[in-house]
Amino acid sequence: GELVIKMSPPCEIVVWYVIPTIRSELAKELLNLGMKQKEISELLDITQPAVSQYISDKRGHGIKFNDETQKLIKDFAKGLVEEKYNQRDIIPHVCEICRKVKTDEILCQLHKEKGKMPTDCDACMSSHLAE
Repeated sequence: GELVIKMSPPCEIVVWYVIPTIRSELAKELLNLGMKQKEISELLDITQPAVSQYISDKRGHGIKFNDETQKLIKDFAKGLVEEKYNQRDIIPHVCEICRKVKTDEILCQLHKEKGKMPTDCDACMSSHLAE
């Protein structure tokens, strides 16, 4: 179901929207590069039905990433397919992409859209600046 995020901290938005969208985009990219769904599920350590849901946008399509973030995901997928990266590299790469998304103000945008936050809200800017 849809998460009610009016008073949710930004990290909850990351878990519900950002990370599933990263997984979804990564799965689609790996598929485009010729990887089979079974291989994707093993690599990302998720079930095959989950992979199928990511690919068909039934899961993880909460947000639209900008071109720069999409490029990070595409480059990482290419590196995985070419075996320049392996499973151990997934978490640091997902974290790097996630950090990028956080600084792109997508979180603020989401909070305002889905959380009905006031447009002049700066609830997490103070915590952003500390990072």
